Amino acid sequence: MNQQAKKQWIAAFAFVLAGAVLSMIAPSFEVAIVTWILLLTIYLFAFEVVGVDVAATCIMVLLGLLSYFGTHVGLAEPLVPESDLFNGFSSNAVISIIAVMIIGAGLDKTGLMSKVAGYILKIGGATETRIIPIISGTVAFISSFMQNVGAAALFLPVVSRISTRTGLPMSRLLMPMGFCAILGGTVTLVGSSPLILLNDLILNSNQVLPPEQQMTTFGLFSVTPVGVALVISGILYFVVAGRFVLPRAPEEPMNQAIDTMDYLREVYGIGFDLKEVVVPANSPLIGKKLDDIEHDWKIRVVAISHGGKEILIGATGLARDEGITPETVMAVIAAPEDLTHFVRENGLTQRMELITFADTMSPSKAGIAELVIPPGSSLIGKSARDLWMRKTYGASLLAIHRNGKTLVREGEGVRDEPFQAGDTLIVHIDWDSLHRLTKDRNFVVVTTDFPHEELRPHKVGWALVFFFIALILVLFTDIRLSIALLTGAIGMVLAGVLKIEEAYDAVSWKTVFLLASLIPLGYAVETSGTAAWIADKTLALFGEEPVVWQVQLAIAVLATLFTLVMSNVGATVLLVPLAINIALGAGGDPAVFALTVAIATSNSFLIPTHQVNALIMGPGGYRVADFMRAGGIMTILFLIVMMAMMNLIF
Repeated sequence: MNQQAKKQWIAAFAFVLAGAVLSMIAPSFEVAIVTWILLLTIYLFAFEVVGVDVAATCIMVLLGLLSYFGTHVGLAEPLVPESDLFNGFSSNAVISIIAVMIIGAGLDKTGLMSKVAGYILKIGGATETRIIPIISGTVAFISSFMQNVGAAALFLPVVSRISTRTGLPMSRLLMPMGFCAILGGTVTLVGSSPLILLNDLILNSNQVLPPEQQMTTFGLFSVTPVGVALVISGILYFVVAGRFVLPRAPEEPMNQAIDTMDYLREVYGIGFDLKEVVVPANSPLIGKKLDDIEHDWKIRVVAISHGGKEILIGATGLARDEGITPETVMAVIAAPEDLTHFVRENGLTQRMELITFADTMSPSKAGIAELVIPPGSSLIGKSARDLWMRKTYGASLLAIHRNGKTLVREGEGVRDEPFQAGDTLIVHIDWDSLHRLTKDRNFVVVTTDFPHEELRPHKVGWALVFFFIALILVLFTDIRLSIALLTGAIGMVLAGVLKIEEAYDAVSWKTVFLLASLIPLGYAVETSGTAAWIADKTLALFGEEPVVWQVQLAIAVLATLFTLVMSNVGATVLLVPLAINIALGAGGDPAVFALTVAIATSNSFLIPTHQVNALIMGPGGYRVADFMRAGGIMTILFLIVMMAMMNLIF
């Protein structure tokens, strides 16, 4: 038996013992059964016996079985009526989460987020104190309208690019970005699953409360002052204390594809380099065409910039009749000796690293690919020159591998060689063009491990239109949140921003099943009287006249602890009914106590159990100790700022 299994068995024994003790003091058989189910839920979540979505579904099925067989085991009535068991799947909260995921994917599909990232690269500078606020603030804003793990994933490659260009380690940038993505989820009522779920849980509790204790639901921006304060505190924390709490040790590198030039050397024995050169006004290249330059100097130009305007690689882009002007910047692929000769003889300036084309030529945008000419191809007998291959297909031909031999270099006539069936073409190409070639029967694309998401920048207008329509409906009408958000989501599908298959793929069905399956448990906890019983026992710990803010703080700490060992959705479902009953007993505002739980379940920084922290742990090379050091202070700061703002605003 391995160590993990031993821990699970020991924990199982402890939970069974706790269940037995609580059953003996429970006021009714119904409360005892629900207490057992609560302990089972916590055990399954905390020790990951099965996936959290599977665990939640198991709990829902168990409640369903008890609703049918309950009378045989002593239950007077079902804990959850069979007719209500699957209401979670059609709940306002679940549909809202699905819609938010689709809207976020639609905005990303247009490339809008990439443009935001590009802007950050221009204004971010090269210092931590300037870059961290820009990245973290932007991610927090995006996270307030889409799932925080999606916002963090979106900015992972951006942070990688900034790290490469500035020399700042990933470990110094990723944790502030990740923490602020989590904090951004507290800015609006659609920023995180617990806040989306909150109003539904309040309405469920209202069903068993007398009219004078009924709670009103929260609006989209009701939590904004609290969330903004949390985001600002998080940014200031890393700006001021980042140099002390962020790890200084070199981090593990990100999982990246092998360098394209190294690949050429290892597989085909071709020693090429990709460099950036600048053409001065007195260079003999001025006025010449690319075709002549490439042939004469045995180089390959894959991108050009005239006066800051890039002519990118790709179909309808760079052509061989392109002319050279003063201050032209070229991205050149060539053998080192050919490149040195080319630069020296033409008075060019060779840059040590890519600057103008750092983004265009990054591994996430372009690289080396292998294409095979199949027997039925219409290109057989034609050469790259005949086809204007670079302009027509977006592929710069570097070499042809045929019968075990490799024909390389422009000066050796590689572009004039007629293609034969079975030829392997080694090309430099942008990934969008390569993706298009996968649908072209004239080629068989051998390279499959490349980023090939098809962006639709021409749809950015429609994406913004439907995003703002959804926002307006939420802000200025009393229409249900789910309907307002679905209007934006389905509008993006109808406008072609997303295909319906892409909309389905954008939804994290694991999250949907987790949330929908736990909603019946929250119903059972509330209607069985279990929440009221636990609330009474908890209040007894504070004496006869409890101080309201102390009780509220205790609830916030409890929610923080719960979210470290289980999902924030699970913690919210379990604790909101409890918090409401405690508030009623302590003389506090039950809606504010419920909101305290929904916000505090985002206080997940101490260990990497939150999805965002798990996402950044590998790329940043973080250890659990790193999260405990930086996250421990952040956890305390979160509680202080949240309590101060909650009592100030509400």
